[in-house]
Amino acid sequence: MKWRCREVEFVFPRPAVVMGILNVTPDSFSDGGQFVDVAKAVVHAQKMLSVGAEIIDIGGESTRPGAPEVSAADEIARVLPVIKQLKAETTAVISIDTQKPDVARAALESGAQIVNDIAACREEDAMWRLVAETGAGYVAMHMQGTPQTMQANPQYADVVTEVNEFFADRLQRLAAAGVSSDQTALDVGIGFGKTLEHNLQLLAGMRHFTKHQRPVLLGVSRKSFVGRLLGLEVNERLPAALACTVDAIGQGASIIRTHDVAETCRAIRMAEAIWEKR
Repeated sequence: MKWRCREVEFVFPRPAVVMGILNVTPDSFSDGGQFVDVAKAVVHAQKMLSVGAEIIDIGGESTRPGAPEVSAADEIARVLPVIKQLKAETTAVISIDTQKPDVARAALESGAQIVNDIAACREEDAMWRLVAETGAGYVAMHMQGTPQTMQANPQYADVVTEVNEFFADRLQRLAAAGVSSDQTALDVGIGFGKTLEHNLQLLAGMRHFTKHQRPVLLGVSRKSFVGRLLGLEVNERLPAALACTVDAIGQGASIIRTHDVAETCRAIRMAEAIWEKR
């Protein structure tokens, strides 16, 4: 299985890919304001690369529940200087975490290779046509609602089945827009329009999402469902997130999006070393 991201290809099976989170926002839920300075953001990205990240996922708009919308112009102003400096100083694979085609285009023109789209639930195809045109990698994430509404009252008859049906539908729509299947990865969207119970059901059923023969991405880093289940603050959630991560990879997930790159890489590589001996 191949994931094609412009000039970069990830060929699976292989060791799980770690995607380091770089939020250049003033209001993200766990690290807002820490990396709004370009120099600090680039240093942090370089540190994540040095401890095992293969992709840096740069976001200029918080998508926490209830987060206010940011204009495309403001989002571009936040992310482009970081992308340009990273491209000048490293060989990092860069992902742009955005739901706006204008932001994605600006990022891709500056050298990004992947569009990480929380709004793959969209009906219009401008983002998908951009992905087709540029050959970018694309992460299609499931979300019920929008960041402003998603946690109001999420409901599913069977969350695993419904997310799987969503992926099948998106892959068809992407193909209709000209996006090759080997450009696409799938993200179940933990915490995006899901209750604690929904998130646990998705984590327990990760193996079901591999049937599409596309890389499955998991993002559980520091998320609130861990806090609700275990009574933990944001800075106490890493061990629980690592448990989710290792279990998901054991079920077939192949890309992990995290704030805590060093610890995540160590946990994954240890588990992979054990599995190799079975």
